[in-house]
Amino acid sequence: MKTVFITIPWFHPAYKAGGPIQSIANLVNNFTEAVEYRIFCSNTDLDKMPMANIETGKWVPYNSHTQVWYAGTHKRSEILLEEVKKIRPDILYIIGLYDWHFNMVPLLFCKTLKKIVSVRGMLHPGAMSQKAFKKKIYLAGWKVFGLQHKTAFHATDEKEKMHISKMFGKQVIIYTAANFPRVFKMQDGVFKTIGNLKLISIALISPMKNHLQVLQALAGCTNIIEYNIYGPVKDKGYWQLCVALIEKLPPNIKAVYHGDLPPDQVERTLNESQVFILPSKSENFGHAIYEAFSAGLPVITSKTTPWNGLMEKQAGINTETEVAAITDAIDYFGNMENEEYVKWRAGAAAFANTELDSFAIRTAYREMFSILPDTMKTT
Repeated sequence: MKTVFITIPWFHPAYKAGGPIQSIANLVNNFTEAVEYRIFCSNTDLDKMPMANIETGKWVPYNSHTQVWYAGTHKRSEILLEEVKKIRPDILYIIGLYDWHFNMVPLLFCKTLKKIVSVRGMLHPGAMSQKAFKKKIYLAGWKVFGLQHKTAFHATDEKEKMHISKMFGKQVIIYTAANFPRVFKMQDGVFKTIGNLKLISIALISPMKNHLQVLQALAGCTNIIEYNIYGPVKDKGYWQLCVALIEKLPPNIKAVYHGDLPPDQVERTLNESQVFILPSKSENFGHAIYEAFSAGLPVITSKTTPWNGLMEKQAGINTETEVAAITDAIDYFGNMENEEYVKWRAGAAAFANTELDSFAIRTAYREMFSILPDTMKTT
């Protein structure tokens, strides 16, 4: 039995923000082959507010093979070091690059047999363009002190592997293992009438996700569109720009912000919608996008996510992030009749099925976590 000690700034079972949080939740819920997990994280959310319904400063069960420590601010790093020393994990799995307590402290000061840094899309050019100067200085420091040689790296696909190699050199050790997604069942869906569309986004509210461009695009749409937005606000200034635009949308467009969406309500909410939209600047995986495909929703997204070639497979549209292109993509579905739309729903669900190779994903994690075949249990 291997012990994987995970350090991550934020983690909560009822926190639907996608990204690394959803990736780790899916990992510990799906990959249980001869492995137990300890997750060490903050007891606050993205707004630095205390999370509800958690116990701080002790190991609490998450599932049958996972325990979580929600750490307060007092002696956070010292407690992390103590717990790693006490547990003596086989693998220290560090999620992210930029957080001092949950990324740098375990990398620099924790002693384990194997350390793996999962960059989670943070080296993608789109992500690097945000606060670019600070990130370049920080990562230059990494290379000056040779930190890239003190750890292995985890990439979720070949593109991310390329980004890691480009940043830290071809000599670094990189494991490639895709994320475990949640898979939903396709329901009958909402009947589609020509000239009407129910649009949905589920994501952190930040410039990376391009909500503002979607709203600008909607202002030029000719169809009657209902746009429902879900997700926590990461960038308040950016969201204020979105709110100002929502208030000026024409009468044929209704945009509503619902706040965060609990995980147990995602499937039902997707099945009440018709098209998922998220033209992100970059996505390491895009859990909400994959979940939409699996629920049978065509997706409008950018060309800088792992999900491409959508039009050919009648699964969605890969659009440029310019406003006019997004407007055209939205109106394309708005003008669609139900008979044609049903074909696109089937295409989206089929795309989700063909893109998921569960056996290959499990094999990759067994290699990364050094789990030998004779130690595995049936799951």
